[in-house]
Amino acid sequence: MPTTTPQARTVLEWFPAGGLRGSWSAEEYAADQRVQGTDAQVVMDLGSDQFLVVTDTTE
Repeated sequence: MPTTTPQARTVLEWFPAGGLRGSWSAEEYAADQRVQGTDAQVVMDLGSDQFLVVTDTTE
């Protein structure tokens, strides 16, 4: 079975998962970052119940 090494990520911003209905703040922030040239994506941190906007690039 192949093994993988965890990839270092930089958290750019975090948003509470219990935000307003219809509010996609994390997705909007990540999209803005991508427009500016940062490869940002949204992941869920189950431990803290937050959406994190992360990038594989270190800053």
